Amino acid sequence: MSAINYDVELRRAGAHATRGWRKYKYMAGRHVLGTIGLVIMVIFVLAAIFANVIARFDPLEVDSVHALAAPSAKYWLGTDAFGRDVFSRIIHGARISLAVGLGSTALGGSIGVVIGLASGYLSGWVDLIFQRIIDILQALPLLVLALVMTAALGPSLENVIIAIAIPLVPSVARVIRANTLALRELPFVEAANAIGMSEMRIVFRHILPNTLAPLIVLATAQLGSAILTEASLSFLGLGIPEPYPSWGRMLSESAAEYVRTAPWLVIFPGIAISLAVFGTNLFGDALRDILDPRQRG
Repeated sequence: MSAINYDVELRRAGAHATRGWRKYKYMAGRHVLGTIGLVIMVIFVLAAIFANVIARFDPLEVDSVHALAAPSAKYWLGTDAFGRDVFSRIIHGARISLAVGLGSTALGGSIGVVIGLASGYLSGWVDLIFQRIIDILQALPLLVLALVMTAALGPSLENVIIAIAIPLVPSVARVIRANTLALRELPFVEAANAIGMSEMRIVFRHILPNTLAPLIVLATAQLGSAILTEASLSFLGLGIPEPYPSWGRMLSESAAEYVRTAPWLVIFPGIAISLAVFGTNLFGDALRDILDPRQRG
């Protein structure tokens, strides 16, 4: 009897796995561009995780004998003015870009969620104070505010993450506040209030989970913006300091002086930045369509 039950459970698990695979296959076929974006993101994440294995040379190793070597079998993407392998620096630069992108998105998103929930649920003077702060932050573009923050804090990985995270707060806070204002009037929130549930528990158990869908979509869009902003800051000399490899700094070091004599120094870091931003935007658009009930048919 136990053998029969085991066989039945095994068949159920196989059928469930088959249905799950068909569902993912259907979603991938329906959102081709989003699937391409996800693949690009996965490739960059794997490259960052296994950078020490993938990279053929030490990204910080200087070899003046092979300075400005063109792409070849030994140096796949050529070398820079110091003889450092461009391919290895791009691979290790993925770690910097993803660390800044994920770190700033997580930090800015967390602060924005707290402000949005407090502003939307408590309302009154709390909402008034928070919204005036948000208005001040939104008065400056993302890159300009990040430049001001980085110049004040100094160039380092932690400071760059903070400098990019602060400008990301307003958009998250606005989205969470708008959803909270709508959710607080729904019957399940009124029922939770009626039975004496604490406001903190209502916010984090009932309101916050219902705001995750737009938050996830917004986070993927902000991830691409954070990566691009980090590259811009590094290009201007306010990002990750030397000798750590950064895509933006690789461009700033070579764009003006070597764009004609060694174009690979500009082309390959530019392609890496473009693919990273392109992949996150494609995946974010597809995720928005998947999580938006109005797009389901």
